Amino acid sequence: MSPVLVTGGSGYLATHLIAALLRAGRPVRATVRSTAGETGLRAAVRRGGGDDGGLEVVAADLMADGGWPAAVAGCEEVHHVASPVPVAQPEDPDELIVPAREGTLRVLRAARDAGVRRVVLTSSFAAVGYTPKPGAEFTEADWTDPDTPGLAAYPRSKAIAERAAWELMGRDGGDTELVVVNPTAILGPALTADLRSSTQLVKAMLDGTMSVAPRQRFGVVDVRDVADLHLRAMAAPEAAGKRFLAVADGPTLSLLEVAQILRRRLGPPARRVPTREAPGDEPPRPIIHNDRARGELGWRPRAVETTVVETAESLWKLGLLEAVP
Repeated sequence: MSPVLVTGGSGYLATHLIAALLRAGRPVRATVRSTAGETGLRAAVRRGGGDDGGLEVVAADLMADGGWPAAVAGCEEVHHVASPVPVAQPEDPDELIVPAREGTLRVLRAARDAGVRRVVLTSSFAAVGYTPKPGAEFTEADWTDPDTPGLAAYPRSKAIAERAAWELMGRDGGDTELVVVNPTAILGPALTADLRSSTQLVKAMLDGTMSVAPRQRFGVVDVRDVADLHLRAMAAPEAAGKRFLAVADGPTLSLLEVAQILRRRLGPPARRVPTREAPGDEPPRPIIHNDRARGELGWRPRAVETTVVETAESLWKLGLLEAVP
């Protein structure tokens, strides 16, 4: 059985995806920028219930050609998960845009040249719904315009990188198929202590760093459900050439509503979470449709409350929050 390649192997989503593949009995080859993190990656995969005996770890950098031909060699399936996610918006947008675009194209070209059957690319809702739209209702037919006034570097990078991927594969993709998964804000149990932006928000609520909730409205999806959608998008013949929004059922949330879930479900351990929202105008509450993933791939996401609570519980298990007296 040929190995499945997962790029960005030590990341939040990738560790869950690798664990899911290993649980299903698939051998996995994971790329990392440096093999110095291999021990931590293997521990994360085991934490997710995967047998890391079936895992091969190789070094490959999104900004360098070296390593990618060897990484994709012998693989029929590639999950391209790796992408830069900023802790803060850079002053120069190209610090994000160039690695996102060039890294994606580098992986796709290597996959095409190796005769890979299908690439499932992790994009983002940031490439779909960050340009204002009447009614704020979004499906896979929508695109973020990178030239939207005031658009931050991260959504610009995601829109530009995904557009470049579709253009390359439509023009010169050979027999390699492309499928794209567009998650909203990803929460759910962390398998590694290297937290990403969404889980950092939950930690900041619980440790009191965030005393007032910023005014934001967003969709939430469980990291385990995004991994599951990747697997479904890889397996279904009819998924080729399509985008799939990944968002939990129900209305989108505010950060204050996330805090209220934590307080209601966790009790005293959530005593530091914000109880008020920053002043300002009410932002639009987007309506994000997951009908395509549910209808065409049989995808069934977890309830948002479960995801939020289990995110918090994982932070305690990883020792990232102080024990509650």
